[in-house]
Amino acid sequence: MGPMSESSIPTRTLGTTSSLAVSALGLGCMGMSEFYGTGDEAEGIATIHRALDLGVTFLDTADMYGPFTNEQLVGRAIASRRDEVQLATKFGNERRPDGSRVGINGKPEYVRSAADASLQRLGVDHIDLYYQHRVDPDVPIEETVGAMAELVQAGKVRHLGLSEAAPETIRRAHAIHPITALQTEYSLFTRDLEDEILPVLVELGIGLVPYSPLGRGILTGAITQGSLEPGDSRSSEYFPRTNGEALEANLKLVDEVRAIGERLGATPGQVALAWVLAQGERHGLGVAPIPGTKRVKYLEENAASIDVTLMADDLDALEQAVPRDAVMGARYGDMSSIDS
Repeated sequence: MGPMSESSIPTRTLGTTSSLAVSALGLGCMGMSEFYGTGDEAEGIATIHRALDLGVTFLDTADMYGPFTNEQLVGRAIASRRDEVQLATKFGNERRPDGSRVGINGKPEYVRSAADASLQRLGVDHIDLYYQHRVDPDVPIEETVGAMAELVQAGKVRHLGLSEAAPETIRRAHAIHPITALQTEYSLFTRDLEDEILPVLVELGIGLVPYSPLGRGILTGAITQGSLEPGDSRSSEYFPRTNGEALEANLKLVDEVRAIGERLGATPGQVALAWVLAQGERHGLGVAPIPGTKRVKYLEENAASIDVTLMADDLDALEQAVPRDAVMGARYGDMSSIDS
């Protein structure tokens, strides 16, 4: 597939009670500032501008990325183009300016102060989709979402989201204020949410925003043993799947995806994204994955996945190539912050 020129990204509607139209493919901005090697602000801003030009207008950030610097970068990038963007950010993983972690915070007063700080850093008067980044086990979800609902009433936030929330938490939250989207990890490599979470989203009419739809980059085929730059968190025990024997085993699965892609004239990453996009039709809900990148060339490759059509037999072939439980390693070395 050649480079893309004009916008060709369709839209998807997240949520039914409180619905938000977004580009079917979003852009995760985290890696521009932290976690995946060194960030380059100019390249990050160029990537966001190219995304908007292509119609990838659903941008995802969080206060803890950087910490705090990623929101500022996104804010600078969209300053003259705010009306084109569906802007999503998150609160809840509390960090100090030096980067040290305080913990998960869902207290109502923290929700209010975090939202004001995010608005200021982003340089905007409202956030389109505001997520609780992780569920605070010590604060009833009703209290957290109650404070988030006040932000909607005040006009600071348009739609509410949760990230990595368990089915019962989602139900309780949605009873307080309509939840527009759940952001959680979902890819050919991570399908746990299909068992209990997806049916709840379908039942309640909540959209799904898959993060790491490329399995933290493994599914692009670009990660190999020793290819990650120093300081990339994917080479730490925090991400078992991208290390040692697990990485070797998982790269064999990527070879299978690559073979299917070659038949379709697409890269393994494009096939993996097309698979995630196809789950929306399969399950009857709005799905808008947010593959992250900090480089224009990968953004363009990801955006071209919109043009990859997977027929039923292609989907079957992919699921046979990567059986649900074939991936080696837990998705996080420490799963304690995941709501269950």
